[in-house]
Amino acid sequence: MGYRIVDHEDVEPADERPCELRRLGTAAGLENVAVNRFRAEPGEQLPLAYHYHEEQEEAFYVLSGTLEVETPEETFEVETDELFAVDAESPQRAYNPDDAADDVVVLAIGAPAVDGDAVVYDSEE
Repeated sequence: MGYRIVDHEDVEPADERPCELRRLGTAAGLENVAVNRFRAEPGEQLPLAYHYHEEQEEAFYVLSGTLEVETPEETFEVETDELFAVDAESPQRAYNPDDAADDVVVLAIGAPAVDGDAVVYDSEE
């Protein structure tokens, strides 16, 4: 058996990201699920690019603020205490709009925890 408590403030933010990303699942030693905490200021996006995952499903739970998620069909507004779910192979780009009054804080969960399955999506194609 194994148990761990991870305080997000003890996890260093990832380098070279468009917003603050703390990899909580990695810090907790989780192998089958990715758990990340994002904090995006107005005008910042969460991912490196508009993308989709070949295998991974994702869920974004908004802890504070309002998250916008662009998809090929529409842009969704996800409010505090709402969950936005994304199936594998579904393109999306999550961000805090330029005109937002506050930062958005999001807990992102992805499974399976795989590296290298993110594919850049070209919305112009």
